[in-house]
Amino acid sequence: MITTGLALHTYPLSRILLSSSLLNLTYAHTIFDQIRNPTVFIFNTLISSVITNHGSHIHLAFSLYNRIIISGDKLRPNCYTYPSLFKACGSQPWVRYGLALHTHVLKFLEPAGCDRFVQASLLNFYAKCGKLGLARHLFKLIDKPDLATWNSILTAYARNTSTSTGCVRGINTGDSSLSLGVLYLFNEMLNSLVRPNEITLMALISVCADLGALCQGMWAHVYVIRHGLVLNCYVGTSLINMYMKCGCLGLAYQTFEQLSQRDTSCYNAMIGGFAIHGYGSKALEIYEKMRIEGLLPDNVTFNVSMFACSSVGLVEQGCKVFDSMKEVYGIEPTLEHYWFLVDLLARAGRLQEAEEKIKEMPMKPNATLWRSLLAGARIHGNVAIEKVALKHLMELEPETSGNYVVLSKKYNRINRWENVNRVRKLMKDQNID
Repeated sequence: MITTGLALHTYPLSRILLSSSLLNLTYAHTIFDQIRNPTVFIFNTLISSVITNHGSHIHLAFSLYNRIIISGDKLRPNCYTYPSLFKACGSQPWVRYGLALHTHVLKFLEPAGCDRFVQASLLNFYAKCGKLGLARHLFKLIDKPDLATWNSILTAYARNTSTSTGCVRGINTGDSSLSLGVLYLFNEMLNSLVRPNEITLMALISVCADLGALCQGMWAHVYVIRHGLVLNCYVGTSLINMYMKCGCLGLAYQTFEQLSQRDTSCYNAMIGGFAIHGYGSKALEIYEKMRIEGLLPDNVTFNVSMFACSSVGLVEQGCKVFDSMKEVYGIEPTLEHYWFLVDLLARAGRLQEAEEKIKEMPMKPNATLWRSLLAGARIHGNVAIEKVALKHLMELEPETSGNYVVLSKKYNRINRWENVNRVRKLMKDQNID
């Protein structure tokens, strides 16, 4: 390119910048610096390439954008400058720059930011930030939104309503109004004759799971089959989670078996679903099947597997799952993993062992751990450990009235009336109701 003179032209330079950045960012930047009068097109190419291929160098993309702004009348950002930058602003610590960029869109683009690609990137930015009101407003401004735009707004609503697949302590229904909003938006999409794809169906199925809307979820499953959409791991996991939350364990397992490829999330959904419904042994069968297939478990896998053991009293198996984290997979247990282990041991009456595990933890135990030990001690009538757990709870949560009530009832059961009065006086002194 240098010998033929092509290096003096914008388009071939943009091509080499785009391709060379896949190999070496320094090399691409060196080429860019040798251009005497780079155009906005060249700037946009390198900004997009940096953000797409070198996520750890986002600061460089903003530095390039700043050079455009301070160039005065020589350069002016256009509608191709902002989509990549808004994409970079979807995660910390760059979120705050997105708000400033929005003002630049209104300042530099004429008419004020009405380009559909810029509008779509703004919508995605606010959706990722959880600002659904702004995202919805921007969506209404887009004339004849395409599939990608519909998916952005649907996924934004679904992300803020759906719960984690690995949640096994209880089912959080989320905001039902947002879930219903996804159903209404999906209906609008169908009326606009835009055909949904796998991403659309994932958003729809996830809110059906939150609402317990089995009929709508099954309709989505049938739609995938009839229209030849790919039943991939993501859609499959959404369906499994939906069927499990609706209590249709057979349909969930049938969907699981029909998947041509299964990833860790698919297995987590199956294990967690069986565990929540009390089929601990079946959940462990799925866990063993996952190991045989050679898939690596993640943090959620260990959580749901230990919960499955706890639900049916398989203490030894649960302890083996916990021990395998570090011994087999080299994963350091988190505070949540220790909670599941302590809960498992406390439920089984192995209170001394549970207390020792809390003391051996490499991190400071929280109130949730001590509360699990307290519950186990009360169930199995171990007054000594109940007293220890209560002491730690009151230190961690001095303003929580429930801890004092439990302590008062404990003294009341053993006729220690002086201690009962002392606890009540302590509550009064600390203004605890």
